[in-house]
Amino acid sequence: MKVTLSVIKADIGGYVGHSSSHPDILVLARESLEKAKKQGLLIDYHVTACGDDLQLIMTHQQGELNERIHRLAWDTLKAGTELAKKLKLYGAGQDLLADAFSGNVKGMGPGVAEMEIEERPSEPVIIFMADKTAAGAWNLPLYKMFADPFNTIGLVIAPNMHTGFTFEVHDVKGHKKMSFNCPEEIYDMLIFLGAPGRFAVKHVYSRQNNEIAAVSSTERLSFLAGRYVGKDDPVCVVRCQGTFPAVGEVLEPFAHSFIVEGWMRGSHHGPLMPVAVREANPSRFDGPPRVICLGFQLSDGKLIGPRDMFDDPAFDEARRQANQIAYNLRQHGPFEPHRLPLDEMEYTTMPQIMKRLEGRMTEL
Repeated sequence: MKVTLSVIKADIGGYVGHSSSHPDILVLARESLEKAKKQGLLIDYHVTACGDDLQLIMTHQQGELNERIHRLAWDTLKAGTELAKKLKLYGAGQDLLADAFSGNVKGMGPGVAEMEIEERPSEPVIIFMADKTAAGAWNLPLYKMFADPFNTIGLVIAPNMHTGFTFEVHDVKGHKKMSFNCPEEIYDMLIFLGAPGRFAVKHVYSRQNNEIAAVSSTERLSFLAGRYVGKDDPVCVVRCQGTFPAVGEVLEPFAHSFIVEGWMRGSHHGPLMPVAVREANPSRFDGPPRVICLGFQLSDGKLIGPRDMFDDPAFDEARRQANQIAYNLRQHGPFEPHRLPLDEMEYTTMPQIMKRLEGRMTEL
């Protein structure tokens, strides 16, 4: 059975400030998707939030970039924005960069991760959702899941994984893409993955059978809008078991807290903290950046679950590390490496300051 799994998200209003999503927004979204399910457009759905980002998880048989599915998501986000304005939530509708729907939400602000698959006899999927960070935040964990044998022992001992994976990497600023076959092109690929502010993994494919293994959202809001309107807060979908890494191998990269860009005003480096859904309400300096993880079994398109995969004491040490890293970085105040480098500040106040001071800059 062919099934499309679509995850579409947007920040349409924060409660309080940028810290969380209002319960009434989630109720509105569930009612909208339930209506679509009863009408036969959706097979199933799940609505949740990570910080101030509304997350729409949907299964259907319409394929990727389908106009009806994307219009459903857009109309739901627009209705949520109107409610957010009535509630005077912070930044109501900030991720919606267009006034009118134009076929799909690509380039209109919301983050999108979709995959069309032939459902296997057992189809476990993991969905990661992050807040207060950028699209390239998945580069390190996806590399570890699909290319690092110290993380994923299946790359060594599982015959159906031993041939490796292909990574499709997007230049989100130059609007180009390239693919790398791993393991033989790992060193070339890491040149790009190590610059997550510009390059982001969009797709990962099994080289055993060319099946899609993972997909992420790579939309950069500042590049789309030409100004800072909020961080990208990306999502990522990963298939598990069989020809793909086991669930434990997919979760393992988050057992330590690594540093991502985002945090306060989207202008700082901070530790990505893996948390249960109930703890995905970043408040300290608008952070630290958070990531939640929901696990589902697909059954004829139905979402069996979710399991809150980070609601586990095994990630307590990563959370402790994140707090310590956050404390250390905060002591740097407005100095790098806490603050992003200047070339990453071009969508904030930097252009205005440079224009105001341009007459004072003289030759050495």
